[in-house]
Amino acid sequence: MSVHFDHAYLDHAATAPMLPAAITAYAEAMAVVGNPASIHSQGQNAKRMLEEARERVAASVHSDPIEIVFTGSGTESVNLAIKGLYWARAPRTRILVPGGEHHATVDTVEWLAQQEGATVQWIPLDTLGRIDLAALAAAIAEDPEDVALVTLLAANNEVGTLQPVEDVAALAAAHGIPVHVDAISAYGHVPIDFAALHATGVSALSVSAHKIGGPVGIGALVLSRTITVVPLIHGGGQQRQVRSGTQDVAAAVSFAVAATAMTADLDAENRRLRVLRDSVIAGVRAAVPSAVYNGDPDSADSGTAGRLPGNAHFTFPGCEGDSLLFLLDVAGVSVSTGSACQAGIPEPSHVLRAMGRSEAEARSALRITLGRTSTQADVDALLAALPVAWAQAIGAGMADSAPRAYT
Repeated sequence: MSVHFDHAYLDHAATAPMLPAAITAYAEAMAVVGNPASIHSQGQNAKRMLEEARERVAASVHSDPIEIVFTGSGTESVNLAIKGLYWARAPRTRILVPGGEHHATVDTVEWLAQQEGATVQWIPLDTLGRIDLAALAAAIAEDPEDVALVTLLAANNEVGTLQPVEDVAALAAAHGIPVHVDAISAYGHVPIDFAALHATGVSALSVSAHKIGGPVGIGALVLSRTITVVPLIHGGGQQRQVRSGTQDVAAAVSFAVAATAMTADLDAENRRLRVLRDSVIAGVRAAVPSAVYNGDPDSADSGTAGRLPGNAHFTFPGCEGDSLLFLLDVAGVSVSTGSACQAGIPEPSHVLRAMGRSEAEARSALRITLGRTSTQADVDALLAALPVAWAQAIGAGMADSAPRAYT
């Protein structure tokens, strides 16, 4: 039994609809028997499929195939990179992390602090959500010999601001400090060239299949062949002794199909998404003049690095973002208040708080993200539903204040 939701889906940052070609490839590969670690002909056929998939995923990020370590998710990739680098760099204890990172990073470094004695140093963001490079340089200079690693997002998963990854890597590389880049939210939206990034000092980079139209349950850590990490999982050492376990051939094949499709027309798709995103921005501002657009403005004269092409992030003063989300959902529009990876528990945006915004503003956030299936009709549905939803959300007020009537 299938259930069809006739919704305008504007939450592509949470997950992208699977591409039909990726679904077909997944189903066909699942029918192929053989463990890729087996030496008989069926096992070797499975291995061929797996390695061809690895080559295609590597091509999508401009890395060598051997540098692709398939994982069970983007979150596992982030954990493997951060914990693996930290352990390999013992006895160094300091981890430098910008504020406003994804919870995959936040929770990992906090675990290392609690369980392994790491010292986590949070680097401030500016008002656009971009790392303060001067603060990072000062933090490194405090004691460069004790810095285990630097980790940062390529693009903020909530407000969409692109980070100066090459500048961060150059600061770290001057002291031989490895850099991990969480590119999960950027993958499929901006070009990624791991070879070029590695030349500037990036050691590892995380991506995930379900953000680009591939299946849930597979990600990849792009790990330089020159870098050693301590594995999270032991038992077989199937992938460079970095990750053990029987590899999921079908998921890898499907991932590869999505990766190839994603890179085939990235520039054209980004241009299309920018047009739709600008339509969202103009429509939201017209419907709710008090709405505040967050993150890099991405204008030609901004003088900054820009933002993800399909991301529009607003705060709506005077109402809870959760209220607005639920009201839009009832009206047939799916959006988000932020990251979808916090066990389904609504919370104020820690990203906005790291950008210097108030608790109330952090609770008034709404993230609208577009992707390959997004159309002008989806945008029109949002803009048609927004005025009534906003009026009702304003009427409900903030959770810690008495409800007030909308006028």
